[in-house]
Amino acid sequence: MKIGLYFGSFNPIHTGHLIIANHIANNTQLDEVWFVVSPQNPFKNTNSLLNEQHRLSLVKIAIEGEKKLKASNIEFKLPKPSYTADTLIYLSEKYPNNVFSIIMGSDGYQNIEKWKNFKYIINNYNIFIYNRPHFFINNTEKNIIIVDAPLLEISSTLIRKNIKERKSIRYLVTDKVMEEIELRNFYNSNLENPS
Repeated sequence: MKIGLYFGSFNPIHTGHLIIANHIANNTQLDEVWFVVSPQNPFKNTNSLLNEQHRLSLVKIAIEGEKKLKASNIEFKLPKPSYTADTLIYLSEKYPNNVFSIIMGSDGYQNIEKWKNFKYIINNYNIFIYNRPHFFINNTEKNIIIVDAPLLEISSTLIRKNIKERKSIRYLVTDKVMEEIELRNFYNSNLENPS
């Protein structure tokens, strides 16, 4: 199988993530897109990070019933912080019959030279890149595939801000994700990692 790995904190997962993943799953040769929930991104502040199990649960709720979209906790089992190169090596050894690719935004790709073993990644894996507002790239490297995905300026930061300010997050996340966030009081208290 051809698997696209969509790495992220998903803090929380929002409709922008879902639209991009669904678009790539339906408009490329990939058989599935896996949301790889990163417990700890080496480039992100962890102060506002919801517990990884809760973030994974929200991803599962968001993609319930989708055949080509999967939630993955693979990085929960690996050393922290999470490095994409290490995860790719682990997955390739664990699932030798699968062909893995990376899905990422053009903003993230502009920082790829800061990644651990980035040359190994670029040389050994296809990278599906969707353009993000203000970060357009035109790349002709052989493993780079530019995907013309819908551009949405939605961020998890905005969603967390809205929750703290008691503003609506409707349509920014799925209804079921919104219900779970409200039910569990995620992102709404001084305690950022409720159990």
